[in-house]
Amino acid sequence: MSRAELDKVLEAMLAAGERVSDINFSPGRPPQMEVDSQLVPFDRVGVLTPEKTEKIAKLIIGENQDLAADLERKGSCDCSLQVPNGPRFRVNVFLVDGAHAIVLRSLPTQIPTLASLQLPEALGKVPELKNGLVLVTGGTGSGKSTTLAAIIDAINTTRAVHIVTLEDPIEFKHPHKKSTINQRELGKDYKDFVDGLRAALRQAPKVILVGEMRDRATVEIAMKAAETGHLVFSTLHTIDAGQTIGRIVGMFEASEANLVRGRLAQMLRYVIGQRLLPKDGGGRVAALEIMGNDTRVRELIVEGEGRERTFAKIIAESRSFGWQTFDQHIVDLFDAGHVTEDIALSYGSDRAEVRRQLDQRIAKRGQKTSEIGDLEMAFTRRVQR
Repeated sequence: MSRAELDKVLEAMLAAGERVSDINFSPGRPPQMEVDSQLVPFDRVGVLTPEKTEKIAKLIIGENQDLAADLERKGSCDCSLQVPNGPRFRVNVFLVDGAHAIVLRSLPTQIPTLASLQLPEALGKVPELKNGLVLVTGGTGSGKSTTLAAIIDAINTTRAVHIVTLEDPIEFKHPHKKSTINQRELGKDYKDFVDGLRAALRQAPKVILVGEMRDRATVEIAMKAAETGHLVFSTLHTIDAGQTIGRIVGMFEASEANLVRGRLAQMLRYVIGQRLLPKDGGGRVAALEIMGNDTRVRELIVEGEGRERTFAKIIAESRSFGWQTFDQHIVDLFDAGHVTEDIALSYGSDRAEVRRQLDQRIAKRGQKTSEIGDLEMAFTRRVQR
């Protein structure tokens, strides 16, 4: 297979369906497309052999010795791939029992907006921030980069500031608008996030985006940047606000924990958690946890969570500020007809709480609730008497 042939296969696979998110080349299987979290074979190409996947990997890596060294040393490497006058991909090449496998994530060409993503109105306040740290969290493929791209676009559209992004790889190509935006890619424009972030502080930015806070050194520099008047965005692979705080504090020595908590309490502006849920009728929809910062949050960051005092409880009680837990948003998505009852229960954090809220919404419609929900509500009424 030549590079031109690979480009044609990639374009044909994307054209085979409207919701293709990933392309998978694995030995012993035909090429596969991921559609709504399900793998679908691309039958125009036969079963791939280890020799074929190795050839594809070499076509993607090309002459980049750093990528080849990463693959040999770490067993995987990350890069981007551009089809001439066509789509772009985020690529991971990895070894499986000595053979090569490749996963390509299709990167959208159109910059998303907060409105087009139909994100909660509370996120409209984020681009207005002048300094501090904003974290977008969630698992791989949960839409963190897409949300950040929409926030950066809002700043780019409304504010005349210098924006520097450090990405791995660059997913959305932002044009200069009212802002000046310089996007730098790991491995091409800087060696690692630590070096890129140190350099960014000398480039007079007002806004810095760090693709991921992977280690203590990156977190330390990002916190310093936020403390010195920069607005810093980054991501973490954590499931909710409580775990996010714990992960950051856990990157430091125990003797430093109190100092880190104090600094984080002052500089943190928002933690935005994301999960992608299967949408009723096809596609996916984002469920978001949104936590801002107030006196109660600062106290909890400093003192830590307890049985009665948790980030989730504070968020749930702060809907008037635009904050929301995952469970509250998931129930809202059910109420709007975006997800089914089963999906809402499957993806919620507290199944019993989601069940209770679902039954309340269903009861308002005059429909029969679950038997468990009936028992819970009857028990609640007896207790209240």
